[in-house]
Amino acid sequence: MATPGEDIVRGAVQRYAALQPRLEQVAERYVALVTGLLDDAGINYLNITGRAKSVASFAAKADRRVGDRLVYAEPLEQITDQVGVRVITYLHSDVAAVAELLADQLRVLDDRDMGQETASEGRFGYASRHLLVEPAAGGDRDPGADELGDHPAQVQIRTVLQHAWAEFEHAIRYKGNVPVQHAPDLDRRFTLAAGLLELADREFSKISDRLQASLPQPRASADPGDPRIDSDELAAFLEAEYTEAGWSRPDHYSWVGSLLLELGITSLDELAALLTAVDSDAINERMGYKYPPGAVRRLDDALLSLFGERYVELHSNGHRRDLLRARLDRLSTPPADGGT
Repeated sequence: MATPGEDIVRGAVQRYAALQPRLEQVAERYVALVTGLLDDAGINYLNITGRAKSVASFAAKADRRVGDRLVYAEPLEQITDQVGVRVITYLHSDVAAVAELLADQLRVLDDRDMGQETASEGRFGYASRHLLVEPAAGGDRDPGADELGDHPAQVQIRTVLQHAWAEFEHAIRYKGNVPVQHAPDLDRRFTLAAGLLELADREFSKISDRLQASLPQPRASADPGDPRIDSDELAAFLEAEYTEAGWSRPDHYSWVGSLLLELGITSLDELAALLTAVDSDAINERMGYKYPPGAVRRLDDALLSLFGERYVELHSNGHRRDLLRARLDRLSTPPADGGT
């Protein structure tokens, strides 16, 4: 005869198995939404992935117990990582930028900085920012949020070094077979590795700051037949034009080069002359950036302010016209007195 706990788990797993195919679609839409938000904001990242929790993984988590008591009395409501999205960044500062952006566009139900919690205990170890989010109601939310219903997702944000540590540690501790006699030494080594990676993250940030402070020398175009402004030359130009902006994703420089080509701009001299007509301070004030925009996003807003609806209708902007029109409205509306 099944115990009450076993009935709870069995019923929850059966209902989750029926729901899981729908959650796969929700996960794909969350990935598309988060990718669009980060690309539009110009925040650099390595990759964005997502998944719906497998039925087997849900069943194992639903059956967790403390003694004879279930950890989750209502598994379907209390297990909140049924839909998961993972954002891997290069720099630690970008973790905070991604979290701020998601808080601006989505409703945050929970926000845990696992690295900060570990550090507050005087330890080195797992470091990742975990946000539980759901679509926000009304406001300026991204149109893609309308496709998600009211289902939440757990978004994990971490640097590539934090991700490497977490994946290796998980594989060894939870999927491996660690002999009891070796556990203390492995704990010590994992702690040492976590400390070294935290130091490496800091050094990467310092390297980024140093490189941003110095203008790289442009190289000759790799493809003389490409009429677009060379991506490396454009990156160097934008670093000088927007000295306080962060780096953008490498592919975004070639993408914005395509937009410039559609506008008939094929040289940095033409672009420099064009940008003299841009009031960057007014754009910054009206956009009210709540996260550090990348250099490509800064140029994107400048071109939008100059060309208006013509820019929105460019072929390369076909996938984001609604977002651009929302931004154009902000650029066209002076901020209220006392703030943006």
